[in-house]
Amino acid sequence: MLHLTARNFEQEALGGSLSVVVMFYAAWCGKCAMMKPVAEDIEKKYKGRIKFCEADIDESPALAAKYRADTIPTFIFFRRGMPVGRLQGMIDDEIFEKRMKRILSIR
Repeated sequence: MLHLTARNFEQEALGGSLSVVVMFYAAWCGKCAMMKPVAEDIEKKYKGRIKFCEADIDESPALAAKYRADTIPTFIFFRRGMPVGRLQGMIDDEIFEKRMKRILSIR
């Protein structure tokens, strides 16, 4: 997953033609550590179709506040530079993928 900060967020998450999934997390968050491999496995399946990124809420608190990532992990889904959905907390990999596909209108 591409690491995002306030410096590269706009270019990497909002620019480009691919849909984007941004995982807001914290290094100290156990649930985040458990969800990261789930996101990374799904990322492999959709390489070239969906861009997966991560943003540390402690490193980029303004981004976390802007996208209301007050519960972590929070996944924000972007299509054409606009947020179109979100998932929060622990999510089973099959459910995550199913909801992601529905949110991003992927078949």
